[in-house]
Amino acid sequence: MVTLDALVRFYETLTPADVDGFAAFYAEDVHFVDPFNDVHGVDAIKCIFSHMFEQLGAPRFVVVERFERGDQAMLIWVLHCRMGGRDIEIAGASHLRFDDEGRVTAHRDFWDAAGGVYEKLPLMGGMMRWLRRRLAAPQTTME
Repeated sequence: MVTLDALVRFYETLTPADVDGFAAFYAEDVHFVDPFNDVHGVDAIKCIFSHMFEQLGAPRFVVVERFERGDQAMLIWVLHCRMGGRDIEIAGASHLRFDDEGRVTAHRDFWDAAGGVYEKLPLMGGMMRWLRRRLAAPQTTME
């Protein structure tokens, strides 16, 4: 039986050499969704995380909170990494569903791709910050 504690340890210590370890925690036909990907199968997840290690410098997940209920869990995490020569942090959450053996059958990540990634890119950053300011509700005080 796979435990949530073991899965959290796996994520917090994940290195490029450990990517094959997803097979121990995820069902073969798992469905994974994040702001950039919508894939099925543990091999596709391995590919996504291998790509993450190629694109980001020293990525490291820290799980700061977790909630479990029945066959589901939520992990609240921060991804620390280097991108474009700068240290960045991306806050996010993962909704997980488990089978009877404790393996993940569905994994959906929620994080702000615009603020977490696009605003930090040299060419897109200014445009994304302008767009965010333009779309934000005006700041007023209520009396």
